Formats: sequence, structure tokens, C-alpha cells
Amino acid sequence: MKSKNISVGLDIGTTKIVAMVGQKNEYGKVEVLGVGKSKSLGVHRGVVNNITQTIQSIQTAVTEAEAKADVSIDEVIVGIAGQHIRSLQHSDYITRENADEVINEDDIDRLINQVHKLVMLPGEEIIHVLPQEFKVDGQAEIKEPIGMYGGRLEANFHVVVGQVSSIRNIGRCIKSAGLTMGKVTLEPIASSDAVLSQEEKEAGVALIDIGGGTTDLAVFKDGIIRHTAVIPFGGNVITEDVKEGCSIINKQAELLKIKFGSAWPGENKETEIVSIPGLRGREPKEISLKTLSKIINARVIEIIEQAFLEIKNYGHEDPKKKLIAGIVLTGGGSQLKHLKQLVEYITGMDTRVGYPNEHLAGDSDPQTTSPTFSTAVGLLMNALENAPAHDEADLEEEASSEEEVMGNEIDTQLPLGRKSIFEKWTDKFKEFLDKA
Repeated sequence: MKSKNISVGLDIGTTKIVAMVGQKNEYGKVEVLGVGKSKSLGVHRGVVNNITQTIQSIQTAVTEAEAKADVSIDEVIVGIAGQHIRSLQHSDYITRENADEVINEDDIDRLINQVHKLVMLPGEEIIHVLPQEFKVDGQAEIKEPIGMYGGRLEANFHVVVGQVSSIRNIGRCIKSAGLTMGKVTLEPIASSDAVLSQEEKEAGVALIDIGGGTTDLAVFKDGIIRHTAVIPFGGNVITEDVKEGCSIINKQAELLKIKFGSAWPGENKETEIVSIPGLRGREPKEISLKTLSKIINARVIEIIEQAFLEIKNYGHEDPKKKLIAGIVLTGGGSQLKHLKQLVEYITGMDTRVGYPNEHLAGDSDPQTTSPTFSTAVGLLMNALENAPAHDEADLEEEASSEEEVMGNEIDTQLPLGRKSIFEKWTDKFKEFLDKA
């Protein structure tokens, strides 16, 4: 039975697919009712490359979540990542006809719609348009222009762009798995909702989410998202290196990395050796933990340096843009031993590992609060935030009256309490998927 206030976040990752069902408890915290997890077979570096396998994996995860939570799931909010994601800064303005009236939501919607009409490269689509600061008649650094007088409304935007085909493939998988797709959210934005506190976002912080196939990055300063990036490698390339370097199979390499791996080779003595059973009656292999850590260390340094380069691209070295709260690591890859020390050593920035327990109800299952589930928790929070509070009949009425004013928006972070553009957009997107 699906009750009104239950929502579902679906994290389609390279190593696993997670469906998380939850609701808000009376204290406004997120209560996780059920988690379904399945091995992700048809996804490579965050991009779907085998539709059939992905559909099966989604169905497995959703069925497990339904069984645990004892609800039936029909709509999910989906996270999108992958190497095709890029972001850009853009500023735009509108001139208002009547400067004697105060600026209202329609003006902001008009400005955001205008940004959505930006000409992208062939095959690209705008996923998010996130307003950063507004200017009204040249007066800068305005966070919320609603209610002010002014003739010219101007804003800087953080625009996130992705490939149409990748987004459509995800839509197709979800539809074929018998679900409807609510909203598409960029995964680093979802993870940051789950892991970062408001103080950190104000002070300036970089979230590095090390997944299996990709490493996602989101930079916040003054409470506003400033930069996002997806680096096309994550924990899987470390496993791959261990596999090649030690001549063992993938499964063994993964276990070896999790159980004995460390990002800091100095920790292991030369004498520490682990023995791995040989294949089919062959001699067991002996692997020195120091060698293992050296292999892991080389690849981890590469990932961190790429992420640090993105932080520098944002302009961290400019004193005004300094990230005071440093770096927060999350995702499955953040559980590697001594990773925090290595990141601090390379970047010189304060670092902590982020657990998604800040917004979860106190009695949550410890498994749910693992960094592995940061994105899923963030997507669930996002789903609950946007859950319509009214009944189906109202929604249908609204949908029909909104048909004319649809833009092709997906998500624009708007102040709470007003109707987000995404709601107007959802029906158009469903139509678009039906035609596809």
C-alpha cells in the first residue's frame, strides 16, 4: 500500500543500484522504511550501457525495497552522474515592463526559462539551472529578489549540462521496470544534501563523492553551489589495478582492497603478507600488503589530484573564495583506510568523512548511515521535499492547466513553499518519454 507521504530515491550507480523508501517522522527527520540493493550490471562509469541488465537490476532493488517497507512503489526520483556531465557559469537578465510593481516568482521563472533556451552543443540538454546571486538595477549580491522594486533583474547561474541520450536511456530503463520517473537530480547535489551541514555550505566546502565508476564533486560557498564536476573514475579503477598488479581475479581484488587496502603505504611493514587461494587447485598466491598499498596509493593520488584540480578551477586559491570547511569525503570509496590523511597531505585542506546521518531519524539502521548510501539518502530527502501534499484529483487538474506554461526544466532550487518549476515540467517529460 502506498501512503501519501512516502517517497522513493533511486541511485543508479556503476557498482550497485539502491532503492530507498522513506517518510518524514513527526520531528521532520527522514525515516528510512526499506532499502533494496542490487548489483549494477549494465552501467559503466555512471552511464547505462546495457538496457536489459539495468532494467533487471532496478527491478531487483525495487522489489527488495517494497518487501522490506511493505509498500508498493510507483514513482522514483533518480540521480544522474556519468562522465558526460559538465557545468558552466552563465549570467542573464530580463527587463521588466513595469518597474513600479515588485519582483515576483513569475519574473524569476521568466529569467530561468530564458537560461534554459541557451544553445547547447548537439545532443546536450540542461539538467539544472541553479541561480547563484541576483542583481536588481545594478545592485549586486542579492540572494532573494522577490518583493523588491526594479526594472532590470539579472542573475548569475550555475548550469549543469548532460547528454540527452544518457538521460533518455535512464528514463527508458525506469519506465520498462514499471516505474514512473519523478525528477532527475545531479548526484553530487543529492549527496551534499545528505552529508553537508548548512554551516559548512556557508563557510565553503568541497564534497568529493568517490563512487565505483565516477567521482563526483560539488563545491559550496556562502550557502550556494558554485561548481560541480564528474571525474570519470572511482573505486573500480583501484580494484582493476590491484587485479592487474597482483594477477588475481576481480572478486579477490575487491575483497583485498576492502579488507587490507590502505591509501598510505608507510603504514604497512614489509613482512605483512596475505595469502590468496589459487584458482582450481593452483598454488595460493602470497601478496605483500606494502605492495598492495603502493598500487592503491598511486591510483588514489590520481583521483584526488583530479578533484583538487576542479577545486582550483572553482578558484579556491582566491582569498575571497577560500573553502574554510575544507573537504568532505563520501561514497563507498571514502571508506578506504587512511584516505583522510592522504587527502589532507595532498591538498592541505581540512578533511572529514561524511556520513548521511544528520537528517536521518535517530534509530536508523547503521547500514543506512554508511557513506555508501549518501546519494540514495540525498535523493530520498529530495523526493520527500518535493512530495506533493495534495490529493490526486488536484494534481490532475493542475497538470492540465499547466500544459501551456511548460519549459523544459528539471530542477531549479527555489525557496521552499512555492511551486517548483519541475512540477510544471514533469508531465512534458513523461510525454517526451512516451514518444521515445
